[in-house]
Amino acid sequence: MASKDFSTLKIEHPAPHVLLVTLNRPEAANAFNTQMARDIVELFEDLALDPGDTRCTIVTGAGDGAFCAGGDLKERKGMSDEAWGKQHLVFERMLRAVLDCPVPIVGAINGAAYAGGCEIACAMDFLYAADAARFAQTETQIGIIPGAGGTQTLSRAIGERRAKELILASKPFSAAEAHAWGLVNAVFPKDKLLEEVLIIATRIAGNAPIAVRQAKQAIHRGLQMSLRDGLTFEIEAYNRTVPTDDRHEGVLAFNEKREPKFEGR
Repeated sequence: MASKDFSTLKIEHPAPHVLLVTLNRPEAANAFNTQMARDIVELFEDLALDPGDTRCTIVTGAGDGAFCAGGDLKERKGMSDEAWGKQHLVFERMLRAVLDCPVPIVGAINGAAYAGGCEIACAMDFLYAADAARFAQTETQIGIIPGAGGTQTLSRAIGERRAKELILASKPFSAAEAHAWGLVNAVFPKDKLLEEVLIIATRIAGNAPIAVRQAKQAIHRGLQMSLRDGLTFEIEAYNRTVPTDDRHEGVLAFNEKREPKFEGR
């Protein structure tokens, strides 16, 4: 999977256990067409089935101006309702492949993240953004609504009332606003963005991968439950880490005052 060539994605390995995925249609502001959606599905579903040595994934966009402009409306021009619906099934699966991937995904939002591009970003675990990046859910301007999770993920990140304002008005917002509202974790100058994202991705990749994946699952799924059910789910996730070799190695390394060598077992 990690060495596979995709026609719309650039795959790199900038650090041990870190996978860098670049949305690579700069001539179309990295808008996703059907092929890019299929490539994203294949990549992240394969990661879910067998992450190999990948412990953290970074997603960014090619070129200077855009992270992702959303669905490619040039491809959609003149589509019948039936063709539109069939294509959107692929987009829905793309969203779920990103959202359900057990490997942590950090977004490096280097430019405009509009419509479906904002939705893909919202499906990631957390985001760092360039200071000039902009976000928007612009679907109501063309007669539809966000259909790749935007009405759900954006509202969960920034709250119902703010999400209604932005989605109903198709109102763009800045990286600084996204940071203030909790959608973006940190904002950096564009030329420092990937450097900073790689620092946090390397920290994640240096921790015990089974524990990291179980913690990610416990946080995300637990927030969909009551507190009591979430606590029960947390203990189930915790108990999956206890018999691992990594747990034994982590405790041994601590007592021997050395860096642990985690194998993901």
